[in-house]
Amino acid sequence: MTLALPAPAPAPPKRQMLVATALFSVAATMVVGAMLAIWVLLRSRAVDAGERFPEAYTISEVPSNIMLMTVAGICIFAQWAVYAAARHDRMNTGLALSATWLLGAAFINAQAFIWVDMGVEIAAGGYAVVFYAITGLMVALAIIGLIMTTIAAFRFLGGHLGESELISATALYWYVLAAAFAAVWFVVYVTK
Repeated sequence: MTLALPAPAPAPPKRQMLVATALFSVAATMVVGAMLAIWVLLRSRAVDAGERFPEAYTISEVPSNIMLMTVAGICIFAQWAVYAAARHDRMNTGLALSATWLLGAAFINAQAFIWVDMGVEIAAGGYAVVFYAITGLMVALAIIGLIMTTIAAFRFLGGHLGESELISATALYWYVLAAAFAAVWFVVYVTK
């Protein structure tokens, strides 16, 4: 009679995508925070000098409020995708990721409308440079979110039902983007 050891437990998942997304999200949040600090510094200097900041530009508040509502909706749909993916529900995961992608595109569209509506050239002064830097960064981050959502949708709907980590990472990214945009919305669009 031979005695054998029991089979080892399966290795725990490594969660590389989730950790990488979290690290990138922290870095993106730090960049947004630094840009907002520069914005607040420039604004306080202009107000202390008795000037108006922004100089002579008006920012339409309706599209910026719509952008805030779209990031809230993105968070809801991203969480729905995580919920459906955990239950291996392809149809609801596809619907949730599609809605997330559409709202991300609507976010970018609203920002483009603000840029066109303001009619400010980038080289028009310090305000324009900082405004376009902050809002351009938010659009670039939203494009990254759209790419992540597209990849997650193709992988999950293509048959990788056991890999819900990418969908969780995508949802985490959209949550961080929503929080960062809430700060941008308040500092840039509300307290102008």
